[in-house]
Amino acid sequence: MDKFNQYKRLIRMGIAGFEILIETILFYYVWYGEYKDLRVPVFENKGNWMMIGFYVLYLVLFVYLYGGTKYAYYRKGQLILSQTLGTLIANAVMYIQIIVVLGRFPVPTPWPMAALSAADLVVIVIVNQLSDGVFRRMFPPKRLLLICDLCYKDNLIRKISGRKDLYEVTRCVSAAESLERLQQEVQDCDAMMLYGLEEQKRNALIKFCYERSIRIYIAPEISDLLLRGADRVHSFDTPFLLLRNSGLSFEQRVLKRGMDLFVSAALLIVASPFMLLTALAIKLEDGGPALFKQERVTLHGRKFYIYKFRSMIVDAERHGAQFSSKNDSRITKVGKFIRATRLDELPQLLNILKGDMSIVGPRPERQQYIDEFCRETPEFIYRLKVKAGLTGYAQIYGKYNTTPLDKLKLDLMYIESYSFLLDIRLIFLTLKIMFMKESTEGVEDGQNHA
Repeated sequence: MDKFNQYKRLIRMGIAGFEILIETILFYYVWYGEYKDLRVPVFENKGNWMMIGFYVLYLVLFVYLYGGTKYAYYRKGQLILSQTLGTLIANAVMYIQIIVVLGRFPVPTPWPMAALSAADLVVIVIVNQLSDGVFRRMFPPKRLLLICDLCYKDNLIRKISGRKDLYEVTRCVSAAESLERLQQEVQDCDAMMLYGLEEQKRNALIKFCYERSIRIYIAPEISDLLLRGADRVHSFDTPFLLLRNSGLSFEQRVLKRGMDLFVSAALLIVASPFMLLTALAIKLEDGGPALFKQERVTLHGRKFYIYKFRSMIVDAERHGAQFSSKNDSRITKVGKFIRATRLDELPQLLNILKGDMSIVGPRPERQQYIDEFCRETPEFIYRLKVKAGLTGYAQIYGKYNTTPLDKLKLDLMYIESYSFLLDIRLIFLTLKIMFMKESTEGVEDGQNHA
């Protein structure tokens, strides 16, 4: 294992702290330089430091929320995007606070904060450029032993090869090999990755590596994910885990519904001009209807009609239901744009107000696809433990062409780890994936998908 690895988190914190310090200094000059004559008298000394303190708080909160501190984990471009979004939101919130404090719109209105945002972007790019070089030198790719069912080998290596900066597959060993052989293989690598091992052998390898402090990456089984939501029971001296297996509790459902009503109503008000323009553009392109509805399935298998802006030609499924593929000829010119910007999803805010959907939850599927996926993975039905959502864990951390099994695992991670704060975090992260092209990748020919 790399000798610097124990210092990795400390170095991350140091670089993130340095970047926030530079941005705070820039805000200091904006606050004192541009708003000097506008500050209220009681703000002398302590009040000014309070404003700077709030700015640091917003930066830390939103940059962390978007994963902007994950150096050597996210790609450089993704890290710059995360930090830029976090900083822009922090600056916007700070500008609103300045308006509240002053009791009026400051003059010149937004330009000092806009200039601050531009300077912050320069700082972000420079710091990330330098830190990327530092991390590549200090933390070379981990030599990875891949232990898997060989039928998954090519797909796994293809995924891992997309992060050559982090991992290098040095060997691939069949999961069918004996436990003794696998234990011998792992001792010559920085880490190992397990996929598709039978339970007894997997558990033995985990204990073997734990004893020797060997890093392991494991693809979780369905039962592993269900255990994430378990409560610890200490009624007696034998430890137990309690799995209620009932989805969300009554209090969680009430709180979630309240948030759905508030957020969807607010978004409808803000988005209504964009929705009107989108509907007009669709109508002008080919004269067809702006909206289309389609039957989907939500909580406990209840069926409902989902609303979306039409992004395909009229009667796109006259030959039967099929998934969108790369370079799909059925997608209109306007459709390509509204899909890329997620504008086609906005009418689903009406479904949320009606109670058919939630802001956050597993994406609703059609019944025929649920039946198809359940034949291969019976546990796919577990996604119906909660209400379907406009955005969700699988949409943020997966892709359009992620396999049904992997989408199920991502959705179970959400269901079994649900909290009100997690919903808020996922709502903010949805803004980030709107700028990530790979999240809308179409399905390749012959690829299994959800």
